[in-house]
Amino acid sequence: MIRKLEVFWQRISEGIAIHDLWAQFRADARSSYQFYYKEVDSEAREKESDWHRFWRIARGLFWAMMGKLSPGRRVLLLIALVLLVLPELRFVWGGGEVNTAGLNFWGGAILLVLLALELSDRVTMKRDLEIAREIQSWLMPSQAPHFPGVDIAFATRPANTVAGDYYDAFLRPNGLLLVVVADVAGKSVPAALLTATLQASLRTLAALDSSLPELVARVNRYACEQSLQGRRFTTAFLAELEPATGVLTYVNAGHNWPVLRHLAGGVERLEAGGLPLGINPNLPYSSGKVTLSKGDFLLIFTDGLVEAEDDKANEYGEERMMQVLPTVQTAAASDAVKSILSSVDKFVGLTRQHDDITCLALRMT
Repeated sequence: MIRKLEVFWQRISEGIAIHDLWAQFRADARSSYQFYYKEVDSEAREKESDWHRFWRIARGLFWAMMGKLSPGRRVLLLIALVLLVLPELRFVWGGGEVNTAGLNFWGGAILLVLLALELSDRVTMKRDLEIAREIQSWLMPSQAPHFPGVDIAFATRPANTVAGDYYDAFLRPNGLLLVVVADVAGKSVPAALLTATLQASLRTLAALDSSLPELVARVNRYACEQSLQGRRFTTAFLAELEPATGVLTYVNAGHNWPVLRHLAGGVERLEAGGLPLGINPNLPYSSGKVTLSKGDFLLIFTDGLVEAEDDKANEYGEERMMQVLPTVQTAAASDAVKSILSSVDKFVGLTRQHDDITCLALRMT
């Protein structure tokens, strides 16, 4: 019997320790609370007592959760809650005595049925999202390309099954290496769909004979057509590297400033460019230029990296990221990416990821 219980618990917990399970539950509960709480008016009102404010917030949370269910399931949930909290009553009806004590069981049964229905929807949606994730993976390089004198590595972690981050590295017809990291506003399926259109347009337009600022301007005009009047803009960093000379020409379209650490000493932030893509179709973009020498290290990242939060809502921040970079200056690009993500993991612990994380490391060899 004990052995069966051990097997049962192992199957339920997947071998995770109790304190880790509790930490995971707290992280999930906090994330779910924040999801519903953003729909609640929590501002204190004039002359409002603490009790009235508590009751108003509780009522708001209740309706926020109810609003996520279909009308039929709302009715079932309401019935289940009534049956669960119904006190034990005895009264005479039609010559017989009626006892409400057994109705609590049916309330629990109805909740179990609702759970099964919601799980069914979740599994179906997850299967569809897994297919979407597989398709998205085809659009981005699964392995870093190999170029003489250049060591490149990248990694991405979607907050949900599919991501709104995009990264790429490939040779243009002019012989220059094009490197790009982009972040579509939003997460999950809507952002992933726009990421696919961005990838397709960039690959097509990069095949044309044009300078980098002209390429970015063309991609921007296309992005404006898909951006829902600027509501779905995209921050992006695009750069062309000439491996033989180390000259890097770049355009920063409203993206987090990449960090360039020179082996000889000194740090540069690559900020020249303009507004994010998809806001103004007529916007001209300026470019910046730097020269990379042997051993120089470039890190391009999305905001999900530096804005990763721990269980107290503290951000990882650029300061912590900058502290890691000196330790990976001479490491292989793949090892540098692993070290940076490991630093983020150590900081956030079991807190649920709230935004896509992507970073691309480039080192001159």
